[in-house]
Amino acid sequence: MEEKLQENNQQETRGAVLVSIYPQGGEADCLASLDELARLLDTAGGTVVGKVTQLRPSADSRFGIGSGKIQELSDTCKNTGAQLAVFDFELTPSQIRAIEDEMETDVSVIDRSILILDIFAGRASSAEGRLQVELAQLKYTAPRLMGKGKALSRLGGGIGTRGPGESKLEIDRRRMKTRVLHLEEELRRVEKNRNTIRSARERSGICKCAIVGYTNAGKSTLMNALTDAGIFAEDKLFATLDPTTRQYMLPGGTKILLTDTVGFIRNLPHHLIKAFKSTLDEAVWADILMIVCDASDGDFAGHLAVTEKLLEELGAAGKPTLYVFNKCDSLENEDKIAEMRRIASDANGAFAFVSAKTGEGLDLLSQKLEQLANQGRREMHLLLPAGAGDKLSELYGAGENVQVEYRDDGIYVMLLGDKKLQGRFAGYEV
Repeated sequence: MEEKLQENNQQETRGAVLVSIYPQGGEADCLASLDELARLLDTAGGTVVGKVTQLRPSADSRFGIGSGKIQELSDTCKNTGAQLAVFDFELTPSQIRAIEDEMETDVSVIDRSILILDIFAGRASSAEGRLQVELAQLKYTAPRLMGKGKALSRLGGGIGTRGPGESKLEIDRRRMKTRVLHLEEELRRVEKNRNTIRSARERSGICKCAIVGYTNAGKSTLMNALTDAGIFAEDKLFATLDPTTRQYMLPGGTKILLTDTVGFIRNLPHHLIKAFKSTLDEAVWADILMIVCDASDGDFAGHLAVTEKLLEELGAAGKPTLYVFNKCDSLENEDKIAEMRRIASDANGAFAFVSAKTGEGLDLLSQKLEQLANQGRREMHLLLPAGAGDKLSELYGAGENVQVEYRDDGIYVMLLGDKKLQGRFAGYEV
């Protein structure tokens, strides 16, 4: 047992050298991205022992960085005892092999995408999440872990070496392809079940709100504060992978469904977006988007830009949006507050400053959320034919403040209904 604990501690503190390139004038962005990469590494259980950066317009076709910098990287790894070199841009399998061959010590080479996938492998808890992560790893990671002749069967523990789904599967290319096809079929089945649930929600007529935003913005903490959902929340990147939906009662009595979603990040791997399509689609199917932003982060504007870009790529842009600037209890800069107001205003979105941790501003958030939820709702007066119990049941399920009066000429119903309900019962309005 003691040996296992020592081994785990060694894995948790695996030293890494971060590597990046930047074009003329792009040093500030490069350093900000490396800071984020360092946080990713910390989340994965590693520690930064050095950094190597280079001014160059594009990645070198052989090493990613220049040959001179490769020697600097090798020396840095040797002097610091680093076991890992993490590149802040995507590497090809041939680049990984070439870089590892040039290292004077035994150093594993991975890129930003592999590191993110590694974190996802450790965070996935649901059956669907594990399927999604394994599929993404098989499509992206496995071909890049063959440097120095390393086979999947000989992968050790630690960052960048977890096998798909942490199961360390021994599969050749043929079996890998078969496994991919199997996983895709399983995910299609899961997506079909998820679509069935979504269809039921659509029929219910209850407004759906997706909580989206950059990773570690406080989405899960906010969800817990509003609904007591009990979602695992931690000051780490990608603490939440699996979507959670809870009903929430707004101040005026309107019920809505809140869904917590996986966080976004710069350069989210394409295969990960594709594999997590069924869960990311929660934003597509939502009636309202609640974009949560860490107001205390110096790059909050960049985080919002990444979030909005990914929402656009998913086809979820253009919905009624509430910008929630979280962690405002640590925000004192008036210029920063003014910039946040401007961003929300320019995007034609409502906004609220809150602290999910202390509860500050949540009442105002609920009021603004209710205003968005009630957009398009109005009072409806309907006359149903006698014996139309099925339609009355639908109104009870989808409407708000339903009042019924049985008359000689039929069933008179007064309620608050959204546009969908108005369309379905337009022929019964009086």
